[in-house]
Order: sequence, then C-alpha cells, then structure tokens
Amino acid sequence: MKIALLQIDATVGAPAQNADAIVAAALRARAAGAELGVAPELVVPGYPPRDLLLISSFRTECDRALAKIAQQAPPELPLLVGTVGHAPFGTGAQNVAALIRGGRVEAMFAKTLLPTYDVFDERRYFEPNPSPGSSVFDVGDTRVGVVICEDGWNDAELFGASRRYSLDPVEEVAKAGARVIVNLSASPFAARKWEHRRKILAHAARRHRVATVYVNAIGGNDGLIFDGASCVFGADGQPRGEALSFAEDLAVIDTEGPAVELSTRHPLDDVRAALVLGLRDYFRKVGARHAVIGLSGGIDSALVAALAVEALGKDNVVGLGMPSPYSSDHSVRDAERLAQNLGIKFHLVPIGGTFAAYQAQLAELMVASPPPEGFRDLTEENLQSRIRGATLMAYSNRTGAFVLTTGNKSECAVGYCTLYGDTCGGLAVIADLFKIEVYALCHRINELAGRALIPESTLTKAPSAELRPNQTDQDDLPPYEVLDRVLDALIVRELGVEDAAKLTGDSLELVRSIARRVRTNEYKRQQFPPTLRVSDRAWVGRAYPIAQRFYE
Repeated sequence: MKIALLQIDATVGAPAQNADAIVAAALRARAAGAELGVAPELVVPGYPPRDLLLISSFRTECDRALAKIAQQAPPELPLLVGTVGHAPFGTGAQNVAALIRGGRVEAMFAKTLLPTYDVFDERRYFEPNPSPGSSVFDVGDTRVGVVICEDGWNDAELFGASRRYSLDPVEEVAKAGARVIVNLSASPFAARKWEHRRKILAHAARRHRVATVYVNAIGGNDGLIFDGASCVFGADGQPRGEALSFAEDLAVIDTEGPAVELSTRHPLDDVRAALVLGLRDYFRKVGARHAVIGLSGGIDSALVAALAVEALGKDNVVGLGMPSPYSSDHSVRDAERLAQNLGIKFHLVPIGGTFAAYQAQLAELMVASPPPEGFRDLTEENLQSRIRGATLMAYSNRTGAFVLTTGNKSECAVGYCTLYGDTCGGLAVIADLFKIEVYALCHRINELAGRALIPESTLTKAPSAELRPNQTDQDDLPPYEVLDRVLDALIVRELGVEDAAKLTGDSLELVRSIARRVRTNEYKRQQFPPTLRVSDRAWVGRAYPIAQRFYE
C-alpha cells in the first residue's frame, strides 16, 4: 500500500488553519498516487492543546475544522487525521484518529493508553478506548490497524518489566487482522530518541509480521519541539522510507517497496536543529519577529545569538553589550567580535553610571540594614544583573524586540542566576543544556562553519559572571564537569543524595551541597521563562515542590 505521511507543522488553537494545511497535503498526496493519507496526533487542534480542551467552543471549532477537511479533501483518498473526539458517554473527550473517506467522517478510533508522566497529562482531558482491537478498517483488501502515539510503546517483549500498562494496543489490532499498523504520533524531541522509535517500530513489524507506519508531529509549540522523522517499516522489519527531520514534509511510501537505508543523525546536530526549529516556531506562532540578547562575551549568550541568527536571520537579531565596572576589556571585545561574525547589530550600553546611582540611592538603607551574621550579601552583584535585565526590557519596550534568556541548565538548577536580571525574557533557549553541552555545541557550530564563528577566546577563557573583581564561576561552583555529572544524577536520573554519590564517585558532602542548592533554588527555576526541551528530563514536565526538605 502506498501511504502518504502528512508531516504538518500545526499551530495550537488554530483548527481552521490546520485544516487548510491538511487539505492541501491530501490533494498533493492523491496526485502522487497515495492510497491512504495519515496526519499526526491531534493535528487539528494542534499539540499540545492543554486546557483549550476544556473550552467547549474550542472543541466545536475542532469539529467544524474536521467537517471542512471531509468536504474539501479528495473523497477517493482515505485520510486518518488526529483530532478531539467526543466520548461515548457524558461530556468527556477522546484523543482520536478520524477516518475521513468519501466526503464524510466514517469512523473515530480513540487512543487507549493515556500517559500522565513527564510533559504528558492526558488523563486530565481524555477518556481511553476500552476496546483497541476494534480500531481497524479496510482499504481494498488490506486491513489497517490504528494506534495513537503511546499505544505503540508498550510491547511486552521489548519493554519487559518497564512496561507502564497491561494492554498492548498494537498486539490487539494485529490480532484483529491488521496487515498495516498506523501510528499517529506527537512525540516530543529528545536527543537520540529517534533511535528508540525506530527500534520499537521495527520490532513490532517483525513480531506481528505487519507493516508499521509512524507519522510524527513537526514543529515547536511552547517548550516542546517535534522532530518529524516519520517512517515506514515493512513486515520484515526493514525500513521502507522516511520523511524529513525538523521540517514539514509529504512522503509517499510503499509498504511493500524495496528496503532502504534510513538516515543517520549526529546528536549535536539534532540538538542544534531542534533549538533552531523551536525558536523559529515560537516566534512565528506568538507573532514575534525580532530578538534582543544581552551579549556578555561569554559562551552562553554567544550560543543563543548564533542559534537566533540561524532561526530568525541576522537582520532580526540585536545584541546589547552592557559592561559594568567589573567587566573585562576582553569580554567587551569578544561580544563585539561575535556580533561582527554573526552580522548582527550591536549596541554598547555601559551600566556603570546606573550602578553608581543605585549605590548612592541605597547607601543610607544599606547602612541601616546590615546583613545577618553568616549571610552572604549579593546586593551589588544582583543589582548589576537587574540593571542589565531592565535595559534589555527597555529596548524591548521601545522596539518590540523579544528578549531571549541565555541561562543554561546547570546554572538554572543551582540558582546561579539573578531573578529579574539574567533570568528575564520571553524564552529560555538553552536552559535544557548543561554547561558542558553548551561548550560541545559551540565547538560543533564552529566546526561546521569552518571558522571561529564563536570567538576562540570565548571558548577558552574561564567562565565568569563578572559581577565582582576577578570573579570566576568556580569561585562559587564546582568545576562544571563535576557539577554537571552530579546534576545529571540528581535531576535526570532522579537519584537520592547517597545513590548519586555512589554513581558519580563524588563525596557525599559535595553531592549533598549541590542537592541543597537545587532544592533551595527551585523557586527561581519555576520563574524561568518557557524553556525549549531537548532532553528526556527537562524543566518542562518537572513538578517538584518548592517548600520541601528532602535534601536536608
């Protein structure tokens, strides 16, 4: 069977617009000889629609958009389209694949397995399908089984004791006679996740001796990024074709065609492509055009600027250099050189005068309010950061430019940042990258550019906030190689202090001190701007309490 993978970049909350894109893709698919067209999970409302699903008029708009697709799509091409369905009882909703054929909605196949972990909260909105074996239909002499995203990730042979559910919808539709199993998905990007998906699809094909078709969402919606990479495996478990990664695509693939070799992907190139896509789509979907970034001469702001130029174009990115009395000359030069390399406009706005004015204004109050014994006074350091934040916001208010936050995951985790200072902005581009990952990605960008797009001195100098004389990050933090491996154990692997220390080989005292910083700075972390997710354990989806004492 020739199946069209309709890899569409849907916009959340725009059902009519998404319907137009589906119809256009369906017309192209029919012209290309497709026998079945498949679009991603919840493509009509856009994914994830979240609490828009609680608004009855929004669900009505989704129904109208689905009817529009049925009226305008080629009637001879069966289509599977992800949308919101009505539960067979009460006022509940279901996550469904609508079968459109002959100018009407012929059937609705509901999702069975509703995830509630990490970034998913589908039980909040949807009722499950109690009989997944009924999610089948025929195209000519071929029976097609339909599953939706999570439904495909619960094979007993593959997952064993780590299975989350007792039921395997893929097995159920295979038992119902399906010879082709189609998975409509909205699977968020995380580094190397594509390998895991391919393994699951190939295994299902071999185990059940069916062709497996996977159609994934593409694009960025808030912090989630979808990488597409839709693909087809034959009944022998060998790949038959794939759609593009990180781009909209229409691929018509024959499930019984010759086996092909799928593309390989460099992990750092994937992360870069994901961040660029997430940033570009965020701007497009919120209606922003221009970005402003505080360029310190450091590696974090350099990476954000390079990604912003790739996503938005150099004419839509502006850098502000805001040296304080403690900023080094080489940091200013590095910021200027970076701006020149990227071809972006750069403004130098020294903050020394404003800082002095604040010191004078606060002098009497500071004398009257000495810090408690043993308390570390960060007033002057944080003042500088907040002056910079206010300067960026002033430029934003004046020009409409969108402020991009430049903090990384390591500093965010332990609170090595200033609320309403370097945390201000509308999108945190690299807050899901540990510091060592920031360095690795910068080196990769330079390698691909064939030159030092990010200045070499930015990559080699000791990282510093430059908020006091001769300051380096390692005055306050362990070396980033140490900090990041401990944070990986605590945050990504979710280990307790003692288990984390055993895993990393670091002292219990060191691990406990880092864990305490994570705990006491969770209130800062929760005030960070929306963060682009590129790992399996990002800030989006993390639901840790602020007022807790577990790490004591």
